[in-house]
Amino acid sequence: MANETAIYEEKMTKTLAALDAEFNTIRAGRANPHVLDRITVDYYGTPTPLNQVGNITVPEARLIQIQPWETSLLKEIEKAINMSDIGINPSNDGKVIRLVFPELTEERRKELTKDVKKKAEASKVSIRNIRRDAIDAFKKMEKNKEIPEDQLKTLEDKIQKITDKFVAEIDKKTESKCKDILSV
Repeated sequence: MANETAIYEEKMTKTLAALDAEFNTIRAGRANPHVLDRITVDYYGTPTPLNQVGNITVPEARLIQIQPWETSLLKEIEKAINMSDIGINPSNDGKVIRLVFPELTEERRKELTKDVKKKAEASKVSIRNIRRDAIDAFKKMEKNKEIPEDQLKTLEDKIQKITDKFVAEIDKKTESKCKDILSV
């Protein structure tokens, strides 16, 4: 009977992974190479992710350095970064591109924490919707005499425990991200 809840637990895991990916793209005052994840560069006519055309390093807390494998790509990388929504102007010295992250203002930090909390709440709603779907499916199984009534109760309790575990995990990740954003 464990496989009845496994499907829903997997969906909840995917929701949590999506939230992690969202959190990685939110800038938290220090340089995080994940802010470049969505940027693609025109590499011989093919849009290619930035991390596949060069080496991305974080030599200092507020600096990202991009060293392309081919120096001919410097202009393309610079153009792609300028067209992106990260809001940082790249500096190009002919060998590497540097992105200097400015200190976040207190106001901007508070905006970012609100955004983080909004994304977390949306994930919690998603988790609860998955729980609702699971309980509806279990009730339908009981109604169709596929499972006895006492097993319905067991499955409902189990899916609730799984839901509570994922909601607690979202809370933990949210608190950690907010603390990260607010720390100067």
